[in-house]
Order: sequence, then C-alpha cells, then structure tokens
Amino acid sequence: MTATAGGPGSWSENILEYFLRNNQITTEDGAQIVWYHAANHKVQVNEALRISNFRNEKIKVLFVFSEASTNTYELTYEGTAHMIEADVILPSDGSEHGQPIMAHPPEINSDNTLQEWLAEVIKTNKGIKLDFKSLAAVEPSMMLLENVKRHLKRPVWINADVLPGPNGNSRVVDAKPFIDTVTSFSPDVTFSLGWTTGWHPEKVNEGYSWTMVKEMEYICNELNQPVTFPVRAALVRQSCSQLLWLLKQSNRYSLTIWTGKNDSYSTEDLLFIRDHFDKKRVFYDILEPQNHEFKQAIGIKINL
Repeated sequence: MTATAGGPGSWSENILEYFLRNNQITTEDGAQIVWYHAANHKVQVNEALRISNFRNEKIKVLFVFSEASTNTYELTYEGTAHMIEADVILPSDGSEHGQPIMAHPPEINSDNTLQEWLAEVIKTNKGIKLDFKSLAAVEPSMMLLENVKRHLKRPVWINADVLPGPNGNSRVVDAKPFIDTVTSFSPDVTFSLGWTTGWHPEKVNEGYSWTMVKEMEYICNELNQPVTFPVRAALVRQSCSQLLWLLKQSNRYSLTIWTGKNDSYSTEDLLFIRDHFDKKRVFYDILEPQNHEFKQAIGIKINL
C-alpha cells in the first residue's frame, strides 16, 4: 500500500518533512528529532515548551564525520524539543463526563487537563504525541483535539498499546474500537501502535516474535494512515529480522525506539539499530545518558 502521509500542516504530515520545512532539522534522519517524554504536569509542560534565552537565535548543530572535516549547520529552535509526548487518562472518580487529564498510571490525578495542555501547546510549533492507556479516554480527548484543529497545523500522533508483546501483560487497548474512534473524528493522524512489554534484568529477554509482528501487520494493513511502532530498545536487537520484515510491508510504517527507566542496553545496541534500519524510518525517544551518548556516537552535537 502506498504512503498516504498528509500534506503540509496536516496531522499526518511526516515529522521529518515538517521539521525540515520549519528549518529545525537539516536532513531526513529520525535521530535528529528531539523528544520530551511524559510532559504531563504543568511544570513539565512549561519545561518542554519553554522559550528560553535562545528563542529565535541560531544554535550550532555540528555533524562531525572525521577529525579533519566538520560540517556546521545553523538551525533555529523554539526550545529544545521537537515532539512533545504526554499521557491521557480519565479522572480517578470515574465520572462518565470527566474531562481527560494528563497523567501516567499509576498516577490517577493531575494538575493539568488535556484542554489546558492543548491551550499551551498550540502556542508553539511543536509536534505532539498523545498516549492512551484506556479506550474510555479516547473519545472525549478526540473531541477536544477537534475543537482546536484549526490551530493545530502540525503532526499529531495518537498512541496506544494494542497487543501483548515480550514479557507484556494483556492489559491492552482494544485495537479496532481505538482506531475506529480516532478516525471517526479525524482520519488525518499518525497512529502509534505498540505492544505491552516487560524487561527483566535477571533473565534472557526474548524480542518481538513473528507472531507478534504478524498480528500487528494484520491490524495495520488496511489502514491508510502512517503508523509508527513504538519498540523497546533493549528488545530490538534480538528482533531485527521480525521488525525489518514489518517495515517492509508498507512504506507507511516506521519505528519509534523507547526505553524503560531501568532497562539495560548499550550505545552499541542503538548503533546496531541505526546500521540495520532506514534512518528516515526510525525515531529515538530515549532517556539520558544513553540519548547523549548515542547522538555523540553518530556525530550529532547540539551546542546550546
């Protein structure tokens, strides 16, 4: 199936094309995208969206290919992050008409509603990714998104874990009603569809099996939207064949590498991913210090 990523300003616009168009990256390379993860509470949102002293100033981004050759590109950044990721749940009182709030389970309360969160985000040009842990929060959230659509001319990713994955539990969001609910409001989105996973330091952790990737392809093959698959960094190397196969099924597909706080993985594991997958189709939402070490290893240095 051919790619159907949307045009400029659409929610389904390819994020590399969007940030290239806004002169915030220099080439179609997923490693250039900077993420802010779990921007849920107001203090986190303020940090993620901060307009610091270098607003509208030039930041030097150095791509060092050898000691003898350094190419320097000048980029304009509005804050440090390109994509802002946040988690949406319904309030702990379980009210049917409860307004969606920004929190990641086991948290059940927040000082921030989705409506307030969107009001801040639309003041910037950052892309957004909203992560849903339950189907109940999706419809009221899509209603709020629809209300601000005319102000939200940038990539919008809608995420849920829809299948059990390696060491994962069965508490998934049912894929069909999730997709149907989202598309009933706006078919013009990028889906981020993942697996529940676990990682155990004292045992051998198996990767994404053939059954898992084929089940995911079955869910996605009739979609028209771009789909990114969030995959756990510590489990990718042992799943290389399966994930390469999955990406080959459609040029609508990409991977988003993420990391658990206590996962054990190396910079070499990230470099392995970079060496074996198309750089245009892999994004890295990873924690420090691995993020800095990885960027340094591939020759990306941001001098703020």
